[in-house]
Amino acid sequence: MNELSHKPPAPRLEPRLREILDAEFPRFSDAEMRRRREAVHQVMEQADVSHLLLCGAGFRGSAVPWLTHRSVTTEVVAVLTPGEKDAMFVQYFNHLPMAKRQAVDADVHWGGASTIASVADELKRRGAAGKRVGVFGPMGFSQRDALAGVCADVVNLNGAYARLRLVKSDEELDWFRIGASLCDVAIDALSVQLRSGLDEHDLADIVERSYTPWGARTVIHFFGVTSMRNPNLEVPAQFTSTRKIDPGDVVFTEISATFGEYSGQVLRTYAVEEDPTPLYKDLTDVAQAAYEAIKAAARPGARPEALIEASSVIEDAGFTTCDDLVHGYGGGYFQPIIGSKSRQNEPPPDMVLQENMLMVIQPNVTTLDGKAGVQTGECVRITADGAVSIHDAPPGLIQV
Repeated sequence: MNELSHKPPAPRLEPRLREILDAEFPRFSDAEMRRRREAVHQVMEQADVSHLLLCGAGFRGSAVPWLTHRSVTTEVVAVLTPGEKDAMFVQYFNHLPMAKRQAVDADVHWGGASTIASVADELKRRGAAGKRVGVFGPMGFSQRDALAGVCADVVNLNGAYARLRLVKSDEELDWFRIGASLCDVAIDALSVQLRSGLDEHDLADIVERSYTPWGARTVIHFFGVTSMRNPNLEVPAQFTSTRKIDPGDVVFTEISATFGEYSGQVLRTYAVEEDPTPLYKDLTDVAQAAYEAIKAAARPGARPEALIEASSVIEDAGFTTCDDLVHGYGGGYFQPIIGSKSRQNEPPPDMVLQENMLMVIQPNVTTLDGKAGVQTGECVRITADGAVSIHDAPPGLIQV
C-alpha cells in the first residue's frame, strides 16, 4: 500500500491485522457474532427475560457495537428478541444513514420525538406485556419509567454483560492488538517530538495526530508535567493545560486509542533533555520492577491478592501509589481493580484470572508525600503460560 507522504508512521502490524485496519467498515465474522448471541441468549434464559434492550448514549454503551456493529454516538436503543430480527432506534435523524451502514442485520429506525417511546411501542408489538425485559448498558430513570406500563419488570443485566466480556475470543484479541498498536504509535511520536517549549496542549496534539490518520479515536490521553528537581505532581492529570515544558522536566502519560471499540492502554515516563535525577531513576526502576513482578504473578488461576503481594517491591523501596495498580480491560473497566498494599481502596474481588482475559498493569509509583511520581505499564493478555503484553512500545523511562 502506498502511504500518503504526510501520514505519520504506520502502526506495526502483521499483514492480516493491517488488512482489518484498512477495511472501509471492518466487521467480525458471522461465527463470532453467533458466539456472542448464543452467550447472550443463555444470560436471558437464566434471568428469565424475554427481550433485551441494548442502550447507549454519548459514545458510551459497548453492548450496542458488541452485538450489532453500530458505534454509539448519541442515544441509541436496540431491541433484541431471540428468533426475531433486531430493531434499533437512533437519535439524531442525520445519524440514521450511518447506523444503517453499520447495523446491517437490524431494522434501523429514527427514534422519533422520544426514542424510549418508540422502543416501548416495539416491545408492545413483540408481546412484552406481562414479561420481564433485560437491559445491557446505561438506562436512566425516565427511560425505565416509560416502560413501566409495557412490561412486568425491567432487569439490570449489566453485571452479566461484564462477565461475558471478561474472556476474549481470538477475533477480539486481534482487534485489541490493533488498538494497542495505535497507542504505541503515540508513544513513538512523543519520543520523537516531545521537547522543551511545548505545552501540555501540544502533547495532546502530537498524540492525536499520530493515530487519527489511521482511523483511531481517543479514549484518554492523560499527561503529568513537573520539574525533576522540584516536583509537585504524582499522577497524570485528566485535562491538559498551558503549562510549558522546560529542560529537566519529567512528563508521564497514560494513553488509550481505540480501533472501533477495541483499545489498548500504555503508560510511560519521559525525562526531558536531561538525565533523570536520582529520585526519578529510583521511581522508574521500582515501577518497572513492580510491573515485571505483577506480570510474572498474573497467570490463570491466580487471585488478585497474589498481584498485590507481587507489588510489595513498591513499599519495600519506601514508595506508594496513587492510581489503581491493576484493572481488567477490554470492553469496560473490569475487575480485578486493585491498589497496592499502601493504597487499598476496596477489598480485592473474589475471582481468579482466566486465560484470554486482558488486564492493564500500571504501577504509578509515588513518593509518600505525593510530590513526585512516575507511570509505567500496559495492557497484557493472560495466556496459559502467563501474561504477555499486547503492546510493543519501548519499556522503561524514555529520554528525549
